[in-house]
Amino acid sequence: MKKHLALLLALTMTVGAALTGCGGSASSSAAASSEAGSSKASSAAAPASAETLVLGTGGTTGTYYAVGGVMQSVLNPKLTLSQLNVTSTGASKANILDVDDGVSQLATVQNDVMYYAANGTDLFESDGKFDTFSTVACLYAETCQIIASADSGIQTVADLKGKTVSVGDAGSGVEFNATQILAAYGIDINSDIKKVNASFGDSADSIKDGKIDAAFVTAGAPTTAVVDLATTKDIVVIPIDDEHAAQLMKDYPFYTKNTIPAGTYNGQDEDVATVAVQATLIASNDVSEDAIYELTKALFDNLDELKTGHPKFGELTLENAIAGASVKLHPGAAKYYTEQGL
Repeated sequence: MKKHLALLLALTMTVGAALTGCGGSASSSAAASSEAGSSKASSAAAPASAETLVLGTGGTTGTYYAVGGVMQSVLNPKLTLSQLNVTSTGASKANILDVDDGVSQLATVQNDVMYYAANGTDLFESDGKFDTFSTVACLYAETCQIIASADSGIQTVADLKGKTVSVGDAGSGVEFNATQILAAYGIDINSDIKKVNASFGDSADSIKDGKIDAAFVTAGAPTTAVVDLATTKDIVVIPIDDEHAAQLMKDYPFYTKNTIPAGTYNGQDEDVATVAVQATLIASNDVSEDAIYELTKALFDNLDELKTGHPKFGELTLENAIAGASVKLHPGAAKYYTEQGL
């Protein structure tokens, strides 16, 4: 595995901390240990033979973590071969590294990031290819949104040429989405726009203050930063037309068509066509076919209860679960979908 040395050092540090009685650190490792203890306590009635599967998610205030928590609480009582143990992490890229190292057995990641990992490109260009994980299910859409100030004159992606545009944090998945979408329209991100790297919140503030004209936001819609912006500033949500969406889907298998419904944001009176990447549940290839088959089946057998726990499960369907799969299916998941006629 690619981080054996790092993992060995981490284990050494953990043992050292235990020996010196250091238990008050606010580190992610301490947080993960706390979460693990809590999760094990909640799964006390689990079958004795059940395998614990650590599910890496994201920050504790994010959707990945909330969705993972609902999966744990709803599915653990139904599972006999495994029990889910949700932990907070650094999200997509960190999750793939953790699965590769055996720190986690399951994780939620963006399907474009997992594509980069499987091919050793973009975010993983310096890390090389990873072939230690596979797809269980695409859970819900993370929509590629292009938000512009209404007084900027921007109505189409082509109108972004020559404008000042935020493309997300430097090196982020959002920046790669922006690069690909702009290129589909013949716009070079480095020479044809005035590129700004900023978070969603900072981008919204900059549109409000007139410092930038538009921003790329890849996130579940509605996105809080955009909701807040639209209450104080007139905005336009820029569409990606069918022709360019089809080209993006041909060039990059992780994109799917998506619609931002009318009324998602203040002043948005019509549906807006765009593309999306998918928040995807992945599994280590070391997890057994039977355990992943049972988990995949449990996801769909208990979908109503999952929807009650978190609205994002309303987007999970058999068709959507594999539509954006950018990496091969785990054999256990493939077995379930084949039984369903897919």
